[in-house]
Amino acid sequence: MAEPTDWKAKHLSSLREMELEERRWRALEQVLRRLVNRLCASAMGVDPRLDTQLAKLADANRRNADVTELGARHDSLSDALKALDSGIGTATMTDLAATIPATRPAPAAAGSRPAPNLAHVRAAAMKVLERLASIDPADSRVRELTKQLAAVPSEAALAEVLMRSADLVAELGEDAARERAAAAAVLAQVTERLEEMAVYLGGLNDERRTRLDDAESLNTTVLTQVTTLSTEVRGATDLPSLRALVASRLESVAGQVRDFRAREGQRFVEHSARSEAMRDRIVELERESRELNRKLEHERKRSRVDPLTKIANRPAFDERLAEELPRLKRLHTPVTLLLWDIDRFKGINDSYGHRVGDAVLREVATCLAARARTTDLVARYGGEEFGMLLVGTAAGDALALAEELRESIAGLGFHFKGTPVVVTASCGVTELKESDTPASAFDRADGALYAAKDAGRNRCVTA
Repeated sequence: MAEPTDWKAKHLSSLREMELEERRWRALEQVLRRLVNRLCASAMGVDPRLDTQLAKLADANRRNADVTELGARHDSLSDALKALDSGIGTATMTDLAATIPATRPAPAAAGSRPAPNLAHVRAAAMKVLERLASIDPADSRVRELTKQLAAVPSEAALAEVLMRSADLVAELGEDAARERAAAAAVLAQVTERLEEMAVYLGGLNDERRTRLDDAESLNTTVLTQVTTLSTEVRGATDLPSLRALVASRLESVAGQVRDFRAREGQRFVEHSARSEAMRDRIVELERESRELNRKLEHERKRSRVDPLTKIANRPAFDERLAEELPRLKRLHTPVTLLLWDIDRFKGINDSYGHRVGDAVLREVATCLAARARTTDLVARYGGEEFGMLLVGTAAGDALALAEELRESIAGLGFHFKGTPVVVTASCGVTELKESDTPASAFDRADGALYAAKDAGRNRCVTA
């Protein structure tokens, strides 16, 4: 039982770690909510068209509203910002801020807190995002929010970034809570199974002790009867008396033996019934174990799939890249890495909305996956970035395929309300080397991708 007990202890330790992780997420969420409240207060009065949305956002935030309501407030604030931008012509929020007189703020009333400075709030928010990045470096959403935070032009825009950060923290906290609940359920199931086994083994021990006690009792009884018979035989004076003594003692011994055999028979029946029940339970446990393993394998595969595009995600890509390098050293079969980036994707999101941006990501992913073989891998690496691993393909052939894919992406023909949406992609190509590490191979392909961007986009460059 030592090994299951050790396993159970490890599971308990994992459960405690999940609880600590959940508390950390909740603490981060509260920090972000406080930042949003302060920022809403400081942004009041910049423009009347924003004040209503900022007030609603602050109220929802103070009530600890759920993700759905906060998401609606975020969308309303975004619409107000877009309306404000369109209402002032070509001027940006930065230009609007520049028109506000740079006067010294009025002194704060006694006992009140001064409104936070934009730079101070942005610095605090950046620390929160840095903490998020340290927890999960692979999360592309944190990188995207960090980029947006670095370029926010106003308090209202900063409030939008903070709301998205709060939504992300809440989502990650909910994920941690779900994982903890699932782990607790598995632990309870395992504990129940161990208790069943302990009861069964305890029953076997009790049965062995009872059987041993009965055998010792029978042995003592038979020896007593034989000793008594021996004494009585020596004192017998005639044959009839001797026969009667022997018959009486033998009948007593036979009765003890019959009782013993009856108890043994009953124990055998009970033992057979328990053994049969345990065999049935073991069969059921094996079935449950197979089902659990199937679910775990399904969850493992699902954790390696990007939910938006339905292709592999960054962890799956990193894992496969790490596997291909040792295989390259053994088999010397060429493997080429392609890194793709959709050109001016932020402009698509800003001009047509995130729904159109998501549709673009899905179509580009489908286009790339359609040309991949079963031995290849296509993954969404993060944001608008995609990675491909072409096994058995040298750099020259990979570049030719990349050019075909680039043309296919440019010819997808997106439209939004009858207006054509231009979608192109750039690609960096590099063939893996036996001396490569995953980082060196990726950096080389990334450098080629940036060269393609610098050369005008919508092109493929080989490192």
